[in-house]
Amino acid sequence: MQTVKVLGKGQVVIPAPIRRKYQIRTGAEIQILEYGGLIYLIPPSENPVNSALGCLPKTPSLSDELLKDRGWDAA
Repeated sequence: MQTVKVLGKGQVVIPAPIRRKYQIRTGAEIQILEYGGLIYLIPPSENPVNSALGCLPKTPSLSDELLKDRGWDAA
């Protein structure tokens, strides 16, 4: 895991090896997702649905959280 600093406008620099690996170039649009106390940066993809499969952690379970919010018994 690498550590980066947050700049004045909330900007972070993605290290060059990671930019090369995911083909992130100047002007590319990166998606950002917050889930389960983590922040995910999602690089551009030709098939975003397939790229997103398995990216979220198994816990907390989104369906369990929705059921709790609705007051339903998850069992």
